[in-house]
Amino acid sequence: MPKTSHPIRVMLVDDHAMVRRGLAFFLDAYEDVILVGEADGGEAAIEMCPKVRPDVILMDMKMPEMDGVTATRLIHKQFPAVGIIALTSFKESSLIEDVLQAGALGYLLKDVSAEELIKAIRSAYKGHSSLSPEAAEALIQASRKPDRPGGNLTKRELEVLGLMTGGLNNTQIAARLVVSPLTIKAHVSNILSKLNANSRSEAVALALRIGLIT
Repeated sequence: MPKTSHPIRVMLVDDHAMVRRGLAFFLDAYEDVILVGEADGGEAAIEMCPKVRPDVILMDMKMPEMDGVTATRLIHKQFPAVGIIALTSFKESSLIEDVLQAGALGYLLKDVSAEELIKAIRSAYKGHSSLSPEAAEALIQASRKPDRPGGNLTKRELEVLGLMTGGLNNTQIAARLVVSPLTIKAHVSNILSKLNANSRSEAVALALRIGLIT
Protein backbone atom coordinates (compact mmCIF):
# COMPACT_ATOMS: atom_id res chain seq x y z
CA MET A 1 0.00 0.00 0.00
CA PRO A 2 1.47 3.41 -1.01
CA LYS A 3 2.36 5.63 1.92
CA THR A 4 1.99 9.40 1.97
CA SER A 5 3.09 11.97 4.54
CA HIS A 6 -0.58 12.19 5.55
CA PRO A 7 -3.75 10.43 4.39
CA ILE A 8 -5.12 11.66 1.08
CA ARG A 9 -8.01 13.96 1.93
CA VAL A 10 -10.99 13.11 -0.29
CA MET A 11 -14.25 14.99 -0.79
CA LEU A 12 -17.33 13.44 -2.45
CA VAL A 13 -19.71 15.47 -4.62
CA ASP A 14 -22.88 13.68 -5.74
CA ASP A 15 -26.56 14.50 -5.42
CA HIS A 16 -27.46 10.89 -4.57
CA ALA A 17 -26.98 10.04 -0.89
CA MET A 18 -26.73 6.31 -1.61
CA VAL A 19 -23.83 6.86 -4.01
CA ARG A 20 -22.00 8.97 -1.43
CA ARG A 21 -22.66 6.32 1.23
CA GLY A 22 -21.23 3.60 -0.98
CA LEU A 23 -18.14 5.62 -1.81
CA ALA A 24 -17.64 6.50 1.85
CA PHE A 25 -17.77 2.81 2.75
CA PHE A 26 -15.25 2.06 0.02
CA LEU A 27 -12.81 4.77 1.14
CA ASP A 28 -12.97 3.56 4.73
CA ALA A 29 -11.22 0.35 3.64
CA TYR A 30 -7.98 2.17 2.77
CA GLU A 31 -5.58 3.53 5.36
CA ASP A 32 -3.96 6.07 3.05
CA VAL A 33 -7.20 7.97 2.30
CA ILE A 34 -9.62 9.81 4.54
CA LEU A 35 -13.07 11.21 3.75
CA VAL A 36 -13.17 14.87 4.80
CA GLY A 37 -16.46 16.05 3.30
CA GLU A 38 -19.58 15.27 1.29
CA ALA A 39 -21.52 17.72 -0.87
CA ASP A 40 -24.84 17.11 -2.60
CA GLY A 41 -24.22 19.57 -5.43
CA GLY A 42 -21.80 21.90 -7.18
CA GLU A 43 -22.57 25.01 -5.16
CA ALA A 44 -22.27 23.10 -1.88
CA ALA A 45 -18.93 21.72 -3.04
CA ILE A 46 -17.57 25.19 -3.79
CA GLU A 47 -18.64 26.39 -0.34
CA MET A 48 -17.22 23.31 1.40
CA CYS A 49 -13.87 23.15 -0.39
CA PRO A 50 -12.01 25.88 1.57
CA LYS A 51 -13.38 24.48 4.83
CA VAL A 52 -12.26 20.86 4.45
CA ARG A 53 -9.30 21.44 2.08
CA PRO A 54 -9.42 18.19 0.10
CA ASP A 55 -6.50 16.81 -1.86
CA VAL A 56 -8.80 14.97 -4.26
CA ILE A 57 -12.46 15.44 -5.19
CA LEU A 58 -14.69 12.76 -6.73
CA MET A 59 -17.12 14.85 -8.78
CA ASP A 60 -20.45 13.74 -10.24
CA MET A 61 -21.31 15.39 -13.57
CA LYS A 62 -25.10 15.53 -13.80
CA MET A 63 -26.47 17.43 -10.80
CA PRO A 64 -29.30 19.96 -10.37
CA GLU A 65 -28.61 23.67 -9.91
CA MET A 66 -24.88 23.45 -10.79
CA ASP A 67 -23.41 20.66 -12.87
CA GLY A 68 -20.07 18.99 -12.33
CA VAL A 69 -18.31 20.74 -15.19
CA THR A 70 -19.14 24.19 -13.84
CA ALA A 71 -18.22 23.19 -10.28
CA THR A 72 -14.94 21.71 -11.52
CA ARG A 73 -14.05 24.88 -13.41
CA LEU A 74 -14.78 27.17 -10.45
CA ILE A 75 -13.00 24.95 -7.90
CA HIS A 76 -9.98 24.47 -10.16
CA LYS A 77 -9.73 28.23 -10.62
CA GLN A 78 -9.70 28.84 -6.85
CA PHE A 79 -7.80 25.71 -5.80
CA PRO A 80 -5.65 24.52 -8.72
CA ALA A 81 -3.74 22.06 -6.52
CA VAL A 82 -6.87 20.00 -5.83
CA GLY A 83 -7.07 16.91 -8.04
CA ILE A 84 -10.58 16.52 -9.42
CA ILE A 85 -11.82 13.21 -10.82
CA ALA A 86 -15.09 13.11 -12.74
CA LEU A 87 -17.05 10.06 -11.56
CA THR A 88 -20.19 9.60 -13.62
CA SER A 89 -22.44 7.25 -15.54
CA PHE A 90 -22.19 9.30 -18.75
CA LYS A 91 -19.53 8.94 -21.44
CA GLU A 92 -20.41 11.59 -24.06
CA SER A 93 -17.25 12.95 -25.67
CA SER A 94 -18.42 16.56 -25.27
CA LEU A 95 -18.88 16.07 -21.52
CA ILE A 96 -15.46 14.43 -21.19
CA GLU A 97 -13.78 17.22 -23.15
CA ASP A 98 -15.59 19.91 -21.17
CA VAL A 99 -14.62 18.64 -17.72
CA LEU A 100 -11.02 17.95 -18.72
CA GLN A 101 -10.77 21.47 -20.13
CA ALA A 102 -12.31 22.73 -16.88
CA GLY A 103 -9.39 21.26 -14.96
CA ALA A 104 -10.30 17.68 -14.08
CA LEU A 105 -7.43 15.21 -13.91
CA GLY A 106 -9.51 12.12 -14.50
CA TYR A 107 -12.73 10.76 -15.92
CA LEU A 108 -14.11 7.46 -14.63
CA LEU A 109 -17.44 5.69 -14.94
CA LYS A 110 -19.32 4.66 -11.81
CA ASP A 111 -18.93 0.98 -12.61
CA VAL A 112 -15.17 1.33 -12.09
CA SER A 113 -13.57 -1.32 -9.88
CA ALA A 114 -12.39 -0.49 -6.36
CA GLU A 115 -8.75 -0.97 -7.34
CA GLU A 116 -9.09 1.29 -10.38
CA LEU A 117 -10.75 4.01 -8.32
CA ILE A 118 -8.17 3.98 -5.51
CA LYS A 119 -5.41 3.99 -8.13
CA ALA A 120 -6.99 7.06 -9.76
CA ILE A 121 -7.26 8.83 -6.39
CA ARG A 122 -3.58 8.18 -5.66
CA SER A 123 -2.65 9.32 -9.16
CA ALA A 124 -4.68 12.54 -8.85
CA TYR A 125 -3.01 13.23 -5.50
CA LYS A 126 0.33 13.16 -7.37
CA GLY A 127 -1.03 15.35 -10.17
CA HIS A 128 -1.39 12.52 -12.69
CA SER A 129 -4.41 11.87 -14.89
CA SER A 130 -6.65 8.80 -15.25
CA LEU A 131 -9.19 7.99 -17.95
CA SER A 132 -11.50 5.02 -18.13
CA PRO A 133 -11.12 3.00 -21.34
CA GLU A 134 -14.63 4.08 -22.38
CA ALA A 135 -13.75 7.75 -21.94
CA ALA A 136 -10.53 7.38 -23.91
CA GLU A 137 -12.41 5.63 -26.72
CA ALA A 138 -15.09 8.36 -26.78
CA LEU A 139 -12.39 11.02 -27.18
CA ILE A 140 -10.74 9.07 -29.98
CA GLN A 141 -14.02 8.68 -31.84
CA ALA A 142 -14.85 12.37 -31.39
CA SER A 143 -11.47 13.41 -32.79
CA ARG A 144 -12.29 11.57 -36.02
CA LYS A 145 -15.49 13.54 -36.63
CA PRO A 146 -15.35 16.75 -38.73
CA ASP A 147 -15.55 19.93 -36.71
CA ARG A 148 -18.87 21.79 -36.71
CA PRO A 149 -19.37 25.16 -35.01
CA GLY A 150 -21.22 24.55 -31.77
CA GLY A 151 -20.97 20.79 -32.09
CA ASN A 152 -19.21 20.63 -28.72
CA LEU A 153 -21.93 22.52 -26.84
CA THR A 154 -23.51 20.51 -24.04
CA LYS A 155 -27.27 19.97 -23.80
CA ARG A 156 -27.52 22.56 -21.00
CA GLU A 157 -25.42 25.08 -22.95
CA LEU A 158 -27.74 24.69 -25.95
CA GLU A 159 -30.67 25.26 -23.60
CA VAL A 160 -29.07 28.45 -22.27
CA LEU A 161 -28.25 29.57 -25.82
CA GLY A 162 -31.87 29.07 -26.79
CA LEU A 163 -33.02 31.33 -23.94
CA MET A 164 -30.38 33.89 -24.94
CA THR A 165 -32.03 34.13 -28.35
CA GLY A 166 -35.18 35.25 -26.54
CA GLY A 167 -33.28 38.21 -25.12
CA LEU A 168 -33.20 36.94 -21.53
CA ASN A 169 -30.35 38.09 -19.30
CA ASN A 170 -28.41 35.84 -16.93
CA THR A 171 -30.72 36.47 -13.98
CA GLN A 172 -33.82 35.72 -16.04
CA ILE A 173 -32.28 32.54 -17.50
CA ALA A 174 -31.24 31.42 -14.01
CA ALA A 175 -34.81 31.88 -12.77
CA ARG A 176 -36.20 29.96 -15.75
CA LEU A 177 -33.81 27.01 -15.23
CA VAL A 178 -33.95 27.21 -11.41
CA VAL A 179 -30.17 27.59 -11.01
CA SER A 180 -27.91 30.38 -9.76
CA PRO A 181 -26.87 33.37 -11.95
CA LEU A 182 -23.26 32.29 -11.29
CA THR A 183 -23.97 28.99 -13.03
CA ILE A 184 -25.53 30.76 -16.02
CA LYS A 185 -22.59 33.16 -16.21
CA ALA A 186 -20.26 30.17 -16.50
CA HIS A 187 -22.45 28.59 -19.19
CA VAL A 188 -22.53 31.82 -21.21
CA SER A 189 -18.74 32.11 -20.97
CA ASN A 190 -18.41 28.53 -22.26
CA ILE A 191 -20.83 29.23 -25.11
CA LEU A 192 -18.92 32.32 -26.27
CA SER A 193 -15.64 30.43 -26.09
CA LYS A 194 -16.89 27.40 -28.03
CA LEU A 195 -18.51 29.56 -30.73
CA ASN A 196 -15.51 31.92 -30.88
CA ALA A 197 -17.93 34.77 -30.31
CA ASN A 198 -17.02 38.11 -28.72
CA SER A 199 -20.49 38.93 -27.43
CA ARG A 200 -23.87 37.41 -26.61
CA SER A 201 -25.42 38.97 -29.74
CA GLU A 202 -22.68 37.53 -31.93
CA ALA A 203 -23.20 34.07 -30.41
CA VAL A 204 -26.97 34.26 -30.95
CA ALA A 205 -26.56 35.44 -34.56
CA LEU A 206 -24.15 32.61 -35.32
CA ALA A 207 -26.39 30.02 -33.67
CA LEU A 208 -29.38 31.12 -35.73
CA ARG A 209 -27.35 31.27 -38.94
CA ILE A 210 -25.96 27.73 -38.69
CA GLY A 211 -29.16 26.23 -37.31
CA LEU A 212 -28.03 25.47 -33.76
CA ILE A 213 -31.19 27.21 -32.56
CA THR A 214 -34.39 27.37 -34.57
